[in-house]
Amino acid sequence: MAEVKVKRETSVSDPAEVENRITELCQQFPHGITDQVIQNDMPHLEPQQRAMAINKLLSLGQLELLKNSSGLLYRMKDLQSTSKMKGSDNQEKLVYQIIEDAGNKGIWSRDIRFKSNLPLTEINKILKNLESKKLIKAVKSVAASKKKVYMLYNLQPDRSVTGGAWYSDQDFESEFVEVLNQQCFKFLQSKAEAARDSKHSPMVQRNSSFATSHEVWKYICELGISKVDLSMDDIETILNTLIYDGKVEMTVIAAKEGTVGSVDGQVKLYRGVNAVIQPTGLIRTPCGLCPVFDDCHEGGEISPSTCIYLTEWLDF
Repeated sequence: MAEVKVKRETSVSDPAEVENRITELCQQFPHGITDQVIQNDMPHLEPQQRAMAINKLLSLGQLELLKNSSGLLYRMKDLQSTSKMKGSDNQEKLVYQIIEDAGNKGIWSRDIRFKSNLPLTEINKILKNLESKKLIKAVKSVAASKKKVYMLYNLQPDRSVTGGAWYSDQDFESEFVEVLNQQCFKFLQSKAEAARDSKHSPMVQRNSSFATSHEVWKYICELGISKVDLSMDDIETILNTLIYDGKVEMTVIAAKEGTVGSVDGQVKLYRGVNAVIQPTGLIRTPCGLCPVFDDCHEGGEISPSTCIYLTEWLDF
């Protein structure tokens, strides 16, 4: 952590005042403070006084000690979790800390074992105890159907764990994705047709045939075909599949500050297109659209004989 210079210069000798000031600094910098930050704020404080104040706050469970590339960090503890962890032994606190550090992506029990150096039987016992206190929860991951990851109870799992809107109980909702594909394309197609039917100039017709991802997202939400809340990123994922299918084209333009759907001063526009000619038979095969076609050869990591896409296409 970079050194933080605090303008306030305090001359304190009362231990309670020192502890209060360290607590204030930790609240000011929630990601943690180094010893140097405390020294900069209280330059006249003796090292022994500083150490005694920190050790007391650590023993009271108000601070937690972390380590990063810059050295040791002191950070305020979450009062709610601290009260729930009251009476827990050091092993249970260690497992809880490891799970907390994993964030909303969670952590496998195998990785908890590796980081804690505790026996697997002891870890399983601790995990069950923490789950019963509703401090942590187990979430099934789409990456491995038979494994669970552990995270804090109040966290919303990351999309990489749940699979996002496209998965339900770890099953890929192919029919739902297909319906979204059809409805997104239908909206863009109707917008393009309305632009063509207008009596404006060709350039105006072309510009008015485009729609932002926010407009498509709003249309899908108003249809009410989704049981889950879809984000703009979800809709853009669907629109990208339509681009790969050759049904939609995208362009990026500069946008005014505050424009809905804009990112870094730019906004994506989409419009439905009709293919000028039908693709040839070769292009319709998986090989015709394969992004790693040049790396594909018999005996290699990517091979025609092991290609699941080619196998499915031949079976069809």
